[in-house]
Amino acid sequence: KQWYQRRVRGLADIEEHMDHGHLKEIVVYVRETRLTSLISHIMISLSILMIPTPLNYIPIPVLYGLFLFLAISSLSDFQLWERMLLIFTEQNAYPPAHYIRRVPQRMVHCFTFVQLFQLAILCAFSFAGSPYLKMCFPVLLALMIPIRSKIIPLFIPKRYLEALDGHF
Repeated sequence: KQWYQRRVRGLADIEEHMDHGHLKEIVVYVRETRLTSLISHIMISLSILMIPTPLNYIPIPVLYGLFLFLAISSLSDFQLWERMLLIFTEQNAYPPAHYIRRVPQRMVHCFTFVQLFQLAILCAFSFAGSPYLKMCFPVLLALMIPIRSKIIPLFIPKRYLEALDGHF
């Protein structure tokens, strides 16, 4: 789905209906968002005043817990997470997502393992104890672009890649 369709999910009541084997979503009600957006931006702007002193009173583990909660709560919209769950799911129980219908199961799992390997490398360098290894992280991150555009298409056909990392 496009970025604006994902945003609408949080601001709308959506009903899902199965029609001839396809999942259709119908927007039932949309909430007004101008006031919410204005208030959130004002509060973000006011947080600049908290930088020197009040921010020091928030314990670091509380911030880590907040970031962990944000990461876990956003997993449901993360396509890599969905494909990781598909590894442990029987093929007849797969959800009716479009990339699953157009890409063979072997290619979906292969692409998932490649992305998990790339994530493991990034995490290894990011959480390394040596500051010299941590300095390599931006270079590794930039190297992910040519790996995705030049090396991965040698193993997985381009039509499958377009279906796998396209917006759904």
